[in-house]
Formats: sequence, C-alpha cells, structure tokens
Amino acid sequence: MKKIKMIFVLVFVLFASCTQKMRPIKGDTPYQRQQNADFKDASKSPLKPSDLKVFKGLDFFKHDSTYMVHAKLERTPDTKWFKMKTTTDRLSEERVYGVLSFQLKGESFKLKVYQGKELMTQEGFEDYLFLPFLDETNGFESYGGGRYIDVRIPKSDSLIIDFNKAYNPYCAYNEAYSCPIVPRENYLKTRVEAGVKAFKKD
Repeated sequence: MKKIKMIFVLVFVLFASCTQKMRPIKGDTPYQRQQNADFKDASKSPLKPSDLKVFKGLDFFKHDSTYMVHAKLERTPDTKWFKMKTTTDRLSEERVYGVLSFQLKGESFKLKVYQGKELMTQEGFEDYLFLPFLDETNGFESYGGGRYIDVRIPKSDSLIIDFNKAYNPYCAYNEAYSCPIVPRENYLKTRVEAGVKAFKKD
C-alpha cells in the first residue's frame, strides 16, 4: 500500500512540474500567438540561446482594426533592380514593385513596396512583396530600425495593409542576421501604434 502511495505522489509531482513548464502561448490574436509560438521554437526562433531560455512572449501594441487599411496599388513595371543595403555587408537585390496609397487616421500616406529578386524564385514566395516602413514610434515603443509587413501581389489594384502584423527584422533580436535597412522614403510621419513593439530582454 505504501508503495502505491509513493508512486501516486511521484506521478502527481511530475505532472504538476510539467504543467507548470507548459505555459499557454501568449497573444490576443491568432497572429500574435503564432508569432510567439515560432519564437519559442528553437528551430525557427531568431533569438539567441540565452534569450530563448527565458523568453515568455513578444510585446505587442493592442490590436486595433483602424490600422487595417485599404491601399491602392500603382504598379511600376519599368523599375530597375537595385542593391538594397542591409545591416551587414550583404546587399539585397530588390526592385520597387509599386506604390501604395492609403488613408490612416484621416491622413493620406504613400509607401513603396518591394520585390526581392532571389525570393521570387523560391517556391511559395513567387507573389511575395516586402513592405518596410519607419514611423514616429521607432526608438521609443518600437524598434529603432523600423518594421516590416509581408504582403502578396493582388489580382486587382488594391490590397489591405494590416499594421497589426508589423514585425521586427530578425537583427532586432540577434545581430548575426542580415536585415534590409528600411529606405528613408518609406517614413510615415505619424505614430503607428500597432504590431510588435521593441524587444526587451527579461
């Protein structure tokens, strides 16, 4: 009988210990939870091993539907490929795919959207577009180097920009990564209080 009790107690302690370690994934939206899940996954995470050990979750601005905007796409088919500077010596070959015009909080803005020459040859990324931007939260609530948004080439001349899905370049977490530097011309003279905030180590 004592052996049975001891086994029961041991199983209970092990279960309780595992339950404590299996913390729920943080995030108010499916996108935020997926981001945190990817950052916790050592096979995907850009975090340094020391940061990954204590990682609890990324810090996001509160989800705000007003930061989901309809944008008009003006394609620029004759633009030439150029070498976009990165945070390392690497140069990323890009071209301006088009210009996005939109209204945000009653103001009009434009952003250039880019297409990567190498990425467009990879399976699943043929229609991928790269939308980097700077705004007035950079260096304060958000990462000083600006943020990125992923979009896909639309069939029409419009698409939705969801600033709630703005994310930091990987070099914001680990300087070993080579990240395209956001062109100054993609500066938004406003506060974009949406998407991921600057990374703060626990």
